[in-house]
Amino acid sequence: MTRLFGTDGIRGVANRELTPELALAVGRAVGGRLQGSGPVLLGRDTRLSGPMLEAALVAGLCSAGADVELGGILPTPAVAALARLRAHRAGVALSASHNPIEDNGIKVFGPDGFKLPDEVEARLEAALEAADLPRPTGTGVGAARVRPEAEDDYLAYLLGLGLRPPAGLRVAVDCAYGAAWRVAPRLWAAVGAQVVALHAEPDGTRINVGCGSTAPEVLQAEVRRHGADVGFAHDGDADRLIAVDERGEVVDGDRTMAIAADFLLETGRLRGRTVVATVMSNLGLERYLQTRGVRLERTRVGDRYVLERLRELGGVLGGEQSGHIIFLDVATTGDGLVTALHLVHIMARTGRRLSELAPGLERLPQVLLNVPVRDREAWTRDPHVQAAVLGAEQRLRGRGRLLVRASGTEPLVRVMVEAEEAQEAQTLAAELAAVIARRCGAERAPHGAGEGGG
Repeated sequence: MTRLFGTDGIRGVANRELTPELALAVGRAVGGRLQGSGPVLLGRDTRLSGPMLEAALVAGLCSAGADVELGGILPTPAVAALARLRAHRAGVALSASHNPIEDNGIKVFGPDGFKLPDEVEARLEAALEAADLPRPTGTGVGAARVRPEAEDDYLAYLLGLGLRPPAGLRVAVDCAYGAAWRVAPRLWAAVGAQVVALHAEPDGTRINVGCGSTAPEVLQAEVRRHGADVGFAHDGDADRLIAVDERGEVVDGDRTMAIAADFLLETGRLRGRTVVATVMSNLGLERYLQTRGVRLERTRVGDRYVLERLRELGGVLGGEQSGHIIFLDVATTGDGLVTALHLVHIMARTGRRLSELAPGLERLPQVLLNVPVRDREAWTRDPHVQAAVLGAEQRLRGRGRLLVRASGTEPLVRVMVEAEEAQEAQTLAAELAAVIARRCGAERAPHGAGEGGG
């Protein structure tokens, strides 16, 4: 069996790759192999395939003797937080995050709220076809119950962080028709902000379609139109955040990390004077942090790798350019609502508008192209592609960065080029993407990307 768990759980086209049969087997493996007491919490986003896969997971969990609590539509980080705070054996989130509506995914968190280590995921995969999984009868069969208070519990956790916005703040929030459709507007109303809610319906046919964190231009226009002080765009499962300042300008994950690093440094809470980010983060962030005496530690792409390195270093702040930000002193995973609360809290404490925070950050022009491919790893074996990569690196030496990598969740190869001149970055990225498309590509042409993770 090939490895099912990728950088962000199991993901695929629902009912074709991620089938009810597979979800049933995953449920039995989780119920039969993960030790501990307490029920398994299950939450999902708004996708049409969610109830179908949820039913299969519940059947598998109960078949193996595990009790299940159904949290309904919940952000993925809510599942992680509640698993930790409410003594669950595990938390399982059904979502494909920013992916298209036909996709879905399964992500499993341990009772500590962290994603499962690779070795535990490997044991679950090995158990998918195991003959020795428990199959109790009678009163030994697991029970399932709906837990309607799960969203309220998550909201109470967020409010309990004590992160408050400036008085009279007007917030525009794009919920992407996803898991935050109700809880995000509720949060901002609860902290006294005026709320402009966008795409705040549980419409799984439109999740992430022309809205949310992968299409921030919609929020930019609405912030300007409503005169909002700040805007926040979530993805389908609300674990990431792209912000928009009062001028309508995008504040991505790199800028958010710079803002948070400044504040944590000034308040004596940036342990180790270190921020952890991925290889996708802009060189400008690294240079900015260096001026503040802060080291940027880089990992491979995927917030799980950021988290692992943070825990190894004892750090508190890390994330991805695409908007997964981890505040490890209060959360065990990227949480878009926690990130948004931190930003408005910093605005309140400093008395500055969002556009005025981290003023010295200067990004190098960066171009990111996605190349649809038949085989995500074929480019690594192709001598023509490797020669083109080497040539581009030599042309950039000392003046920028080049990164070519396979997506962890989609049939794409991502080409990222940073250079001091925008035209050079665009030219090099286009040339390299064309070589990959010609040698390894699928039918679609290379296209730009507004996100760096996954």
